[in-house]
Amino acid sequence: MISMNSNRLAVLTLFCVSLFALHPISPSDEIEQILTTQAQCWNEGDIEGFMQTYWNSEDLTFSGGGKTTRGWQATLDNYKKSYPKDKMGRLTFDGLEVTMLSEEAALVLGFWHLTMPPNKEGEADLKKDGNFSLVLRKLDGAWKIIHDHSSTKESEEQEKKADQ
Repeated sequence: MISMNSNRLAVLTLFCVSLFALHPISPSDEIEQILTTQAQCWNEGDIEGFMQTYWNSEDLTFSGGGKTTRGWQATLDNYKKSYPKDKMGRLTFDGLEVTMLSEEAALVLGFWHLTMPPNKEGEADLKKDGNFSLVLRKLDGAWKIIHDHSSTKESEEQEKKADQ
């Protein structure tokens, strides 16, 4: 009985391995999964988990708001300062375009959308939207964001003022 179950398990394992070999996950799919993981961590209030998708190096760069921050820890500290756990809200990404630059480098363009709780009770949720470009490298077998350039879209009110 044990050997029959062992044989079935072996056959099932070989079948699963064969399926994976026939349909390997593409680098683009791997990268999109990283962004899905990022959003999940953010939405759970797990800023440290969110940051695991970034290269843990002093050479990491993050550009936004007219400034460039250098280093993983400095980027984490900026996120924590700008988004306290109770104000992180819900993050989504869409419009993803993954361009492979080589087998170990990629450029990702996309849009981010953040819905945060209101500042005061009775007010509407705060919404921010923007776009981003990411550069990722495969380091030690894992895709990591080595550069993030994120911009916030102006609100309709700000756009109207700029047009006047």
